[in-house]
Amino acid sequence: MKKTIAFIFARGGSKGLPQKNQLLLSDHPLIAYSIYIAKINKFIDEVYVSTDSKEIEKIAIDYGSKVIIRPLELARDNAPEFLSWKHAVNTLFNKGLYFDKFISLPPTSPLRSLKDTEICLDKLNSKNEIVITVTPSQRNPWFNMVKLDNEGFASRLITGKTINRRQDAPKSFDITTIAYTTSTDFILNSSSIWEGNVKGVIIPKERALDIDDKYDFTVAEHLIKKRKDLIFDKNSLR
Repeated sequence: MKKTIAFIFARGGSKGLPQKNQLLLSDHPLIAYSIYIAKINKFIDEVYVSTDSKEIEKIAIDYGSKVIIRPLELARDNAPEFLSWKHAVNTLFNKGLYFDKFISLPPTSPLRSLKDTEICLDKLNSKNEIVITVTPSQRNPWFNMVKLDNEGFASRLITGKTINRRQDAPKSFDITTIAYTTSTDFILNSSSIWEGNVKGVIIPKERALDIDDKYDFTVAEHLIKKRKDLIFDKNSLR
């Protein structure tokens, strides 16, 4: 029988917003919202938090998640998260816990909905190797994005035909951290998400917030108060 496991990769360190994964957002630590969505998703069989932090480990267990201890070399700022994916899959396989479908739910997107995660799982099929989430970008590299040289002079980020109206530019999207869905085979046999066919699921702006700094956190605090679907009791997750 095919099995799906959700993973939440949460380092103890963060430069933009120190210890952000542990910070209280409304009534719960930030990481708890990813655990909650994973626990109520009927298509997910188990939930694991991969972390190097004892404090995050305690929070994860308190909210009903299992834990994978991440090696310190995979918790540094410059460590590709794809390597942590491999480590998580291999850790469970080495324990004899085999599964087919993998979904990563980064803790920095607490405004995702249950439906978002269900769609991402559903879109993973024989036509693609991985499903990511995107949202319409605020700026467009074909129209109003530039680069600066060493002397501060600006030039278009993408050269070629001049586009004078945003409406005439190709649509562009930002990758969000709502969810990444793929197979264990793809993770173990690849080194990047871009080595396979990538399917994009569009997420509206109001659910696509990716918390990186204090401003993002403040916005999330405001928006989450309006989300009745994100009100929960941690005792019900154990």
